[in-house]
Amino acid sequence: MCIAAFFALMVLAANEKIHIERLVNPCGFKQRFALPCPTCGITTSAVTFASGRIGKAFYIQPAGALLCVFLLITGIFAFLTAVFGIYFQFLQRFFAEVKIRYVILILLIIITAGWTVTLARELAKN
Repeated sequence: MCIAAFFALMVLAANEKIHIERLVNPCGFKQRFALPCPTCGITTSAVTFASGRIGKAFYIQPAGALLCVFLLITGIFAFLTAVFGIYFQFLQRFFAEVKIRYVILILLIIITAGWTVTLARELAKN
């Protein structure tokens, strides 16, 4: 339900029914250091993803687009389990074998890579 609400909010923002920028701006990190923060562009990427421009969402902020892909896949599995009662054995095996520290490490690498791209673009502008 929360995932559907998240994407509904992003679709409303994409269609300019709500102005999500008011909730997330101004960025304190950017104001203080004059550089984009590690999560800079994630909201824009999510709005772009929700409007169907997936390639552009990856271009804007790779970490934001990957977050949206992860949420979408999670929502699909949750929907199939809740509505049709389908139980996915492979997911249980996967999460039993994968350690949480590896998941955190991968997330940190993705956010760092996205931040590197954002910083490179910002520095190239100036």
